[in-house]
Amino acid sequence: MPRTAVVALGGNAITRNGQSGTYEEQSRNAHAMAAAVCALRDAGWNVVLVHGNGPQVGNLAIQQDEAADIVPALPLFCVNSMTQGQLGSLLSLALLAEGRGRLPGVVSVVTHVMVDPADPAFDKPTKPVGPFFTEERARELAEHRGWEIVKDGDRGYRRVVASPKPVGIVEVDAIRALIEQHMIVVAAGGGGIPVMAGDRGLEGIDAVIDKDFTAQRLAASVNADALVLVTDTAKVHLDFGTPQQRAIEEMTVDEAGKHLDDGQFPDGSMGPKVRAAVRFIKEGGRTAVITTADRAGPSLDAVGTHPDDRIGTRIVGVRA
Repeated sequence: MPRTAVVALGGNAITRNGQSGTYEEQSRNAHAMAAAVCALRDAGWNVVLVHGNGPQVGNLAIQQDEAADIVPALPLFCVNSMTQGQLGSLLSLALLAEGRGRLPGVVSVVTHVMVDPADPAFDKPTKPVGPFFTEERARELAEHRGWEIVKDGDRGYRRVVASPKPVGIVEVDAIRALIEQHMIVVAAGGGGIPVMAGDRGLEGIDAVIDKDFTAQRLAASVNADALVLVTDTAKVHLDFGTPQQRAIEEMTVDEAGKHLDDGQFPDGSMGPKVRAAVRFIKEGGRTAVITTADRAGPSLDAVGTHPDDRIGTRIVGVRA
């Protein structure tokens, strides 16, 4: 029976720093990610691909606002669904091209994710979306459009929106059935379309869910063997950015929890990935990996702790 890995890919991997986000740029980046996914498939893994959409959903929301005097702007949860379709198509085409006819199929599933309307995240927006602005332009947009803005590192200011925790995956049974057919599945794009129970059934709610937490929720729901959290850093580091910085090959959930408590992994960087990895293991997963896309396969197949430039950081229940 093939093993199953849920792979979480950031929206910044599709629109990279310094890029404007043209279709050609996004397509080239998608092909690079697709090659890594196909390598995992060739190694005997079923793959479910979850992607972020921070840059894309923010940019599309700006397009909506700018054209509002011509056509009505749609709510954020609807804009989220649009990016699911766009990025799902982009990644599916790249996977089919990189698979060169050896894949049984690639299916992109428009995925709704349940959230709790009482989640305190709705009172404190934290999720950056869209492009970077100067402080002056960001404050101008905040005043005219009612945005919440924050300084995001050294690159400028960005809009932030609510980011509630995922409670459940609406289409999980369909995704599970596709996995059983050995399809590569693209699902829960952008962390999923946030929905809650309403008077007429499920209703959308404006937010952007963190894709790492949704990937963990999905991985646990389909009984995946592994969770892969793709980033632009080969390994997780302790004391990052200091002279004492050092890479971690492997850590147990207890060690990861201690490092989180000690503030080693801030919420604005590695925090969500490490928390998602820990939660996955605690809910029955075997292995979680945080690394670059090209190191995912070697990292999943590594046994024990040993220096190897090909692997990233593994989070496990207990050390072998």
